[in-house]
Amino acid sequence: MNILLVFKVVLVLLLLFILFNLARAMLVMVKGEKSVPMSQYLGRRVIFSVMVVVLLLLALGTGIIAPNPRPY
Repeated sequence: MNILLVFKVVLVLLLLFILFNLARAMLVMVKGEKSVPMSQYLGRRVIFSVMVVVLLLLALGTGIIAPNPRPY
C-alpha cells in the first residue's frame, strides 16, 4: 500500500475523530450532563488537533507530501 494513501487515511480518520469529540462536547453542553465533563471531550479534540499538525509538519519535512508551489 502506498505510504501517501496511508497518511491521508490516517489524517482523515483523525479529523473525523476530532469532529466526533466536538459533537460529543456540544451534546454534553446542551443536555447539561454531569456524568462526563465537557472538558474531557474538548481536551481530546485539542490533543488530536496537535497530533494532526505535527503529522503534517513531519510529512512536509520528510517529503511525503509537498506544499502547493503556486497557491494562487
